[in-house]
Amino acid sequence: MKVIINTSSMIPIYEQIADRIKALIRDGELKENDGLPSVRALSKELRISALTVKKAYDALEEEGFTVTVHGKGTYVAAVNPEVLLEEQKKELEADLTKAVAKGRQCGISDEDMKEMFELILEG
Repeated sequence: MKVIINTSSMIPIYEQIADRIKALIRDGELKENDGLPSVRALSKELRISALTVKKAYDALEEEGFTVTVHGKGTYVAAVNPEVLLEEQKKELEADLTKAVAKGRQCGISDEDMKEMFELILEG
């Protein structure tokens, strides 16, 4: 499992880890019952605090992406395709919100942005 973190990013490290693992699950690189590296192993590999990795793993479990078996490790949960789709929609919505904010910051009208979006959708 390849996780790369950007220490200069405004996104907290635990979120970067959780987002990367979610992407690996969505892309099918991590499948149901696949084991994640131990908290200690991943923290050592990334040279970060074990508490940061634990926070990422806790967030993944809270969102239903993983299951932790005490004393055995953390595993990819059986993820409902609807949950994955909803997660992808949330990410897309965040990206579109950023794009609209950038457009408005540049003085582009909502109508012009709608036209751009339609052109992009066409192809």
